[in-house]
Amino acid sequence: MARDRSPQCKQCRREGEKLFLKGERCLTDKCGVDRRAYPPGEHGRGRRRKQSEYLTQLREKQKARRYYGVLEGQFRNYYASAARQSGMTGENLLRLLELRLDNVVYRLGFGASRRQARQLIRHGHFTVNGRRVNIPSYRVKPDDIITAVLDSEGLKALVEDATDLTASVPAWLQADHDNMLGKVLRLPERADIDIPIQESLIVELYSK
Repeated sequence: MARDRSPQCKQCRREGEKLFLKGERCLTDKCGVDRRAYPPGEHGRGRRRKQSEYLTQLREKQKARRYYGVLEGQFRNYYASAARQSGMTGENLLRLLELRLDNVVYRLGFGASRRQARQLIRHGHFTVNGRRVNIPSYRVKPDDIITAVLDSEGLKALVEDATDLTASVPAWLQADHDNMLGKVLRLPERADIDIPIQESLIVELYSK
């Protein structure tokens, strides 16, 4: 299965802001963005690159892709699907990304990061409507019930630590941390998606 193995802290530094890819570490003084607030690489501290319109659009696309942990081909497929739907393409794109099972598990507070949520899903620790699902990109629907299947004390402690980090659960989801289950109440609206992404720039990039 293809996946992005590049260093996560370098991804945040490249985008110039925290993408919260490493869970609790991002909230401590070990965060790479806090320790080295400049792009990675030999010329990270050197002269600034001219910020062209294309570069601004590209960086916004890369930031969104890294937030959700999807590869380039996957992201293009999501955009193509969003463009075929009625409504605003940018909002459709973010909605499709939000409905990924790994993102929903993270949003519910059962994973400290999307990457950790992906690993738990791949190992078969979550069910959707009683069926075990091990595909992180599985698209959930309204009224779906997601349940954590934790067969060891270590796993329970891992998920409990993640729930402790959760500030709040989005309004389109409902979480029961005591019983380790969550429910999709409705489709997410743009106001429910709190990541700092200007989706219009992504649409402009792919429209060229």
